[in-house]
Amino acid sequence: MEETEILAKLKNKFPQQVKETFISLGMEVAVIDKEALFEVMSFLKEKPQDYAMLLDLTCVDYLGEEPRFEMVYHLFSLSSNRRLRIKARVSEKEPRIASLTPLWRNANWLEREVYDLFGIEFVGHPDLRRIFMYDGFEGHPLRKDYPLRLRQPRIKFRK
Repeated sequence: MEETEILAKLKNKFPQQVKETFISLGMEVAVIDKEALFEVMSFLKEKPQDYAMLLDLTCVDYLGEEPRFEMVYHLFSLSSNRRLRIKARVSEKEPRIASLTPLWRNANWLEREVYDLFGIEFVGHPDLRRIFMYDGFEGHPLRKDYPLRLRQPRIKFRK
């Protein structure tokens, strides 16, 4: 399929940081270097690109591969009515990536969810703490190597 304008712009502006671009099921996708995440996303949010909405962000665990994790960001442009998916791989040895909370306020809880369930640390996040699991919970339950029958420390009940 023919390369779209936004993918061409990304490759032109960030030739070293954009690793791959393609179309998947009609959606434009760019795979970038994790160190360039904040800079690339800032560029995409600005006009004329105008990807002003962060629809979602999540993580995929590719157990057995390195880098093991893949962060996936879904953006939407109201002016062009287009979606864009940005992907960045994150190593198991150093599970850190830049926080997008300064760009999109809704990234706050989405990043906390990924932190809680996958253990990815978001550098620069204003309040990175668990959002689903209790404070004493050990591990990250959406990692593919999480033991299914692991017994967690019990919560002390209030009287």
